[in-house]
Amino acid sequence: MTIRHHLSDQLLMAYAAGQLPEAFSLVVATHLSLCDDCRAQAGSFDAVGGALLEEAGETAMGEDALAQTLARIEGLPQGRSGAPKPAGIFPAPLAAYVGGGPDAVRWRRVGGGVRQAILSTGGSATARLLYIPAGRAVPDHGHQGMELTLVLQGAFADEDQSFARGDVEISDETVEHTPTVLAGQDCICLAATDAPLRFRGLIPRLAQPFLRI
Repeated sequence: MTIRHHLSDQLLMAYAAGQLPEAFSLVVATHLSLCDDCRAQAGSFDAVGGALLEEAGETAMGEDALAQTLARIEGLPQGRSGAPKPAGIFPAPLAAYVGGGPDAVRWRRVGGGVRQAILSTGGSATARLLYIPAGRAVPDHGHQGMELTLVLQGAFADEDQSFARGDVEISDETVEHTPTVLAGQDCICLAATDAPLRFRGLIPRLAQPFLRI
């Protein structure tokens, strides 16, 4: 697998610093599990952050700091034992979120053979899985914020570029496009947005509140 479209250093640094919304962190973590280059770069940012912490001065803590920390740990939900494992085309971080592979996803039909599933994430950003049949185009749209789209199966074309498994498309307010799935295989993507899309067509705009996209 050759990955041609990677995450930006800005996103990787924000991920290493824990500054990304959960939805974007899920996309980044899933991409890192597929991409050796970005995983190495993220590791270097982690190392820099660790060095800065070691050089930072000491900070006084309250007498009940340890008790509060232990209480918060005890209040966390108990996860499954062992490291998460990939499931089918879903890398481990995503498989852990949905409890398996594509068959475990609660897909919702949105018309034209397209399906989506909104994942449960905290914060203002939204993560969703999209299933788009081969040859199908997404309605022409722009962006009011950032969108990360990670390809898990198949491929799509956007202007003069194509995105296949492992590739990430980064879109912002400057991007207006009509992504089209290439022939041969249906496309499954993991996408995260921090603002509603801006559709040109009337029908997509009317359906937008119901689809939460």
